[in-house]
Amino acid sequence: MTTTTLEKPIAGTTTVVNRKAPVVLGVLTVILALIAWVAPAEGKTTFRLATPKDFVEIPSPAVPANLTHWLMVVVCVALTAVAVVWLVNRRNTPMWVVIVFALAWMTGFLAWAAAGEMLPVIGLLSGSLALAVPLVFGALGGVLGERAGVVNIAIDGQLLAGAFAAAFVGSWLGSTWAGLAASMLAGFLVAMLLGLFAISYFVDQVIVGVVLNVLIIGLTSFMFSQVLAPNAQTLNTPPRFRAIDIPVLGDIPVVGPIFFRQTAIVYILYIVVALVSWALYRTKWGLRVRAVGEHPKAADTVGIKVNATRWRTVLIAGAIAGMGGAFYTLVSVPQFNREMTGGAGYIALAAVIFGKWDPIRATLAALLFGFASNLQGVLSVIGSPVPSQFMLMLPYVVTIFAVAGLVGRSRAPAADGVPYKPQ
Repeated sequence: MTTTTLEKPIAGTTTVVNRKAPVVLGVLTVILALIAWVAPAEGKTTFRLATPKDFVEIPSPAVPANLTHWLMVVVCVALTAVAVVWLVNRRNTPMWVVIVFALAWMTGFLAWAAAGEMLPVIGLLSGSLALAVPLVFGALGGVLGERAGVVNIAIDGQLLAGAFAAAFVGSWLGSTWAGLAASMLAGFLVAMLLGLFAISYFVDQVIVGVVLNVLIIGLTSFMFSQVLAPNAQTLNTPPRFRAIDIPVLGDIPVVGPIFFRQTAIVYILYIVVALVSWALYRTKWGLRVRAVGEHPKAADTVGIKVNATRWRTVLIAGAIAGMGGAFYTLVSVPQFNREMTGGAGYIALAAVIFGKWDPIRATLAALLFGFASNLQGVLSVIGSPVPSQFMLMLPYVVTIFAVAGLVGRSRAPAADGVPYKPQ
């Protein structure tokens, strides 16, 4: 990413300061102010913070839409000024400023967009988590691959292959768990092709990933038209995972409905995120993975088998990404359709970059993109004045702003995308 190097008054010392965050915050503040000026909201916006199943029902606050919008504009102006002050002092914008700004901006926007209506906040957030599931699985696969030095552009292909396999096997055997296992195997097989060409034959990894995505699109489209469509009742009607309420935890106000009334795939996701984070930073295997991604020659010198480590990591990453594909056909829509991932693998790859190749940060980035995707549906349902065309492009706009504007200074693993040829 582009950064600006500014010299401090003390001789011999420099600091790298990112100017992007203040600029992006300023642009977003202007956009929020223009919305309030051009199309002022009327009436009150009600934020519903409870569901009928909650043990304790929190009151739903109703706030003046226009006043709330302008108050949030003032807050955003103040936070942008804070970011500018930090830039003048040659310091990077603190993360808390960005987080508070995002909350204030979104509050102002939602107050305007849902004026005169009731906004189901719990449904918006729980739906965002559900929609982020394939993105998180894909991002985790991307983090593992790139930490080992292999660029995984084929995430979208792994998601699509996982969705197809889950639908086919789940329908054939009548089991959601069989479909989930099949999705892991499908992602594993796509990862085998990636490893074969990228690791064993030293082909350019970006080209291999793009080709694999096109290959999987063509293969699944052919199988859909020739196998699934003519036999839809037996081969393309998989059972679906149902939401499971966890006792006690699911009854906690706000938090419970969002995190503990989800499907089994979401609960598996919690475990996978924790395992990947722990394994990458707390185990000997994780140390070796990071070593071959940063300095493969040095790792080879101390006895680590570089390409074998990359192979194992890429295969694990493929299986994890494949699980994300099962969400489409075992949770979202109980059937497979052509290109149903809609390029989610590329957004997952953006989450990897936005998350600076860290499992937790990449997960949070994927959740942000999931929120943007769910927001368009919620606002459409309540009859928001926001144009539908804008809402459709919202997830991709958020992706561009996040990666290009707010990621700050980031560095990929040094050997990311570089084939290793043993001497």
